[in-house]
Amino acid sequence: MVYDQLKRDVADFKLVPGDRFTENELSERMGVSRTPVRQALFRLQQEGYVEVLFRNGWRVLPFDFDQFEQLYDLRMVLETTAVQRLCADDGKIDQQLLDQLAAIWLVPAAERSTDIRQVAQWDEDFHCALVAAAGNAEMSRVHRDVTERIRIIRRLDFTQQARIDATYEEHAKILRAIQRKRGDPAVMLLRAHIQTSQAEVRKITLHQVHLARRTA
Repeated sequence: MVYDQLKRDVADFKLVPGDRFTENELSERMGVSRTPVRQALFRLQQEGYVEVLFRNGWRVLPFDFDQFEQLYDLRMVLETTAVQRLCADDGKIDQQLLDQLAAIWLVPAAERSTDIRQVAQWDEDFHCALVAAAGNAEMSRVHRDVTERIRIIRRLDFTQQARIDATYEEHAKILRAIQRKRGDPAVMLLRAHIQTSQAEVRKITLHQVHLARRTA
């Protein structure tokens, strides 16, 4: 699908922030007509990845770190609230979702996945499942929207093995605190986990953009 490929190109820095291009250039490179390219670009424009230039093609938008930090702040509020509710256990929590998370993250080190894409997807699922398990459908809906909007930079947190190992350890500690209904420690662990990931992602993103520009 043209949309999926173009979004991957932006995420993988094959299309670097600030790059300019035309629909014809993309259609020739991808071997498709201009119609699906244009449709994909308008969709990416709505999502804030590209902008149309008057009579001058398209441009990949620079990363707006202020906006990403605001989205991370919103994510923090939603997830810490969800964890507090999970630890309070008011009878509305989805225990099956928590059990599924435990089956993935509470495993011996030898059984951990080293597949970067898989761990990135599991990490996203972990945080979405925490919110969903708290039983508030509207909170979960807003959280999924935030997750979609930060995915393009958040996935960079899994380009280094050390960050994969840290994610397993941190998720395990959060889950154990929730299992023991220890609300304050669970919130503290979750907050530190998100803040560390946010800082790492910003650092890696800036480095990746620099490398992409040098290669170009």
